[in-house]
Amino acid sequence: MDKDTIEHLRKRASQHFLDSIAVKQEAEKILPESVARGVLAMADCLKSGGKIMACGNGGSAADAQHFAAELLGRFEREREELAAIALTTDSSILTAVGNDYSYDDIFSKQVRGLGKKGDILLGISTSGNSKNVVKAIEAAKKMGIKIIAFTGNGGGKIATLLDKDDVHLCVPSARTARIQETHLVLLHGLCDGVDHVLYD
Repeated sequence: MDKDTIEHLRKRASQHFLDSIAVKQEAEKILPESVARGVLAMADCLKSGGKIMACGNGGSAADAQHFAAELLGRFEREREELAAIALTTDSSILTAVGNDYSYDDIFSKQVRGLGKKGDILLGISTSGNSKNVVKAIEAAKKMGIKIIAFTGNGGGKIATLLDKDDVHLCVPSARTARIQETHLVLLHGLCDGVDHVLYD
């Protein structure tokens, strides 16, 4: 293989590391207090018998499922199961609602059917504008369900829906890949914090 091509690709790969580090360093300056607020909200919810519902699209759907698995299974320690569900996983619900109503309703109908006051909705949208996540947040707020929102790029529409009782974790970047990478760090921070509050 051509040495110039290898060197070019090596530099591109290196730049991804550097860019990701830079965004995480900026996020570290502004988001830890919001992570702490999210941890306390989640711990209170779980201690009171509530559950955490998570939703998102594409890579954010994978993050929602990852998060639910970390809580229901385990993060880094053995402990009892914690109540969490990803609203992205039931293909029959997703396709039925998407077909009979609208793709925009696939999460909000689940929130109304499964959620209750005292639960938490973890809504993930890198742009802050995903219509089905927006509608899920709107449905949750009408039910007295607190929101923890993961966004980027200024927060989009979702930022306008939140109030002081909600938690907004907005990554300071406009690049989807960098936002998603930082969302994963934030999710792990929440999982670690919940385990610490509930079990230390």
